[in-house]
Amino acid sequence: MSTAPATTTTEEATQPDAPASPRRWALLRPLILRLHFYAGVLVAPFLLVAAATGFLYAGAFQAEKIVYAHEMYVPVGDAKLPISEQVAAARKAHPEGTVSAIRPSPADDESTRVMLSGVKGVDAEHTMAVFVDPYTAEVRGALEQYGSTGALPLRTWIDEFHRDLHLGETGRYYSELAASWLWVIAAGGLVLWFSRRRALRKVRGTSGRRRTLGLHGTVGVWAAVGFIFLSATGLTWSAYAGANIDELRTSLGQATPSISATAGGEHGGHGSAAATGGSGEHGVGLDKVLASARAEGLGDPVEIVPPADDSSAYVVRQVGRGWPTKQDSVAIDPAGGEVVDVLRFAEYPVLAKLTRWGIDLHTGVLFGLVNQVALMALALSLILLIVWGYRMWWQRGRGSAFGRPIPRGAWQQVPPQILVPLVAVVAVVGYFVPLLGISLAAFVVVDVVLGEVTHRRGKRKPAEVN
Repeated sequence: MSTAPATTTTEEATQPDAPASPRRWALLRPLILRLHFYAGVLVAPFLLVAAATGFLYAGAFQAEKIVYAHEMYVPVGDAKLPISEQVAAARKAHPEGTVSAIRPSPADDESTRVMLSGVKGVDAEHTMAVFVDPYTAEVRGALEQYGSTGALPLRTWIDEFHRDLHLGETGRYYSELAASWLWVIAAGGLVLWFSRRRALRKVRGTSGRRRTLGLHGTVGVWAAVGFIFLSATGLTWSAYAGANIDELRTSLGQATPSISATAGGEHGGHGSAAATGGSGEHGVGLDKVLASARAEGLGDPVEIVPPADDSSAYVVRQVGRGWPTKQDSVAIDPAGGEVVDVLRFAEYPVLAKLTRWGIDLHTGVLFGLVNQVALMALALSLILLIVWGYRMWWQRGRGSAFGRPIPRGAWQQVPPQILVPLVAVVAVVGYFVPLLGISLAAFVVVDVVLGEVTHRRGKRKPAEVN
């Protein structure tokens, strides 16, 4: 599974490690080795940044609980005040902007959040979260908030650094490129490791490059499934591959459904209502709306979204991502407080559920601290693998030239009946994962050009056969 430069010597590239390997595999192995080497050398810097920032992001969940403890946590009191009184207190302290959502205190020691949009100085895609003590209606502070997980400034900064290096849409190319290649490098390294003789995999009693290779391969094998998972889930909300995945899911009838925000329709594509002014009170008011949602079985944590206009309904949805099933939503008529639409997570198509769970696992929220620790371990493993990979590249060239590359010509040894279908598969994958396809094509073009230049200079060596 390796995620860094090549892991095998020239001799290993030209001699099959497993005596029982079929001839076809013996012909393919040098090709996989060369791809693994060059992809590792060239893509590893992007993966290193993604791993380092991902490590920080996984730890940011616990860090923000410490940094923003005053806003997030309150002394436990006797009884919580009605949500309408808490929102009124927030609006008195912060009359600017409009109420876009309310998250009632989800636990005895946690504050209520009243989100305001359109606040001057706050990013248009963010909201201002006003933190209210649910027992006393004391406003404990206000912080900029982003996303469905309620990320506060520290986690938001790290999240954006991980996603786009704070470069906007242009910066997203880096993370999509890393996600596009991670599964390829991981799968290739996994295949290469298991194709080696068992005696060559050991770490104990070895030294030099053999020891580095053993550490690289052993850690990589244990982390491979995690890397492939991170790659697949990361691509689901990337710019280009993500759009293709969404289109494919829609064509298969597996798109994520959304509750109707109109006063009385079946599940539609209207989504959540936009912000309203004042205190967010319409018709029967927030207290009645929250009670109606509770009666439908929506337990904490929940978010109340006020109606967008006179013809829209309140939307109350569960926002707890710590457990796979707490994703239900209801729409409530502001005129009488009746539930006009219900969307249960159990009704989601299979791929929609898998996408939701995959994203939540990738972002570290599905199982809380356990999930975050696992992500930090994967990120640290990836960093170590990259370091070991570059070390092997250096060790491979000692005594002659720095980082000698894997010999060219491996593809020429692959018979057409294998090569043609392989190229077709790569073309299809490259179409659905464009940054993988474009960068792979660029690797091939550069390699061919360099090979031709070397050939013309009379320095090209004959391709070696496995």
